[in-house]
Amino acid sequence: MTPPSPAAGRAPDRSRQNPRSRQAIFDAALRLVGELGYEKLTIEAIAARAGVGKQTIYRWWPSKAAVLLDAFTAVTERPGNQGGLADTGDLEADLKAVLRATVDEFNDPAFEAPYRALAIAGAGDAALAADFVTRLSEPGMRAYLERLRRARAAGEIDRDVDLRIATEMILSPFAQRWLTRNGELSHEFTDRLVEHALRGLRPR
Repeated sequence: MTPPSPAAGRAPDRSRQNPRSRQAIFDAALRLVGELGYEKLTIEAIAARAGVGKQTIYRWWPSKAAVLLDAFTAVTERPGNQGGLADTGDLEADLKAVLRATVDEFNDPAFEAPYRALAIAGAGDAALAADFVTRLSEPGMRAYLERLRRARAAGEIDRDVDLRIATEMILSPFAQRWLTRNGELSHEFTDRLVEHALRGLRPR
């Protein structure tokens, strides 16, 4: 019998979690999704790898997707993994630098496997997709928006540019290529992406 989801009652008090068990569960989920893939990942496998009972996991998370989202979010929220985009006064150079670093990150199997699993799972789960956007996608989007806002104030891009659309012009082709694997995700690609995007954003 499947244990009841925490969502069936009051939201669990995460402050009561054992930090060592929590980290073991997160480490197990991230490693296993890379080894097995999302479809074969199970709560039972995570529990066995983490050395905890599956009831311990079900007490705090309603599904493997919820475990994986929390595990991946914990990685992205570590000190040094947060912060806005660099502002050297050269928007093109700054965008190229951050996207090159993002290419390296998305080509790293340790990052790619859980992120791709969550993206695919979210395609069939509206609640997970909304949580994914709020916790992972939107913070990155805000960092780009703020950098473009400063660039617009400095006269580097046209004053009438819609900053949200401008950000999507830069990030959407990257996401499309990564998700569909329809081309190499490389520094050369992102450099050209920035150059083409900025041609449409420069002051007229």
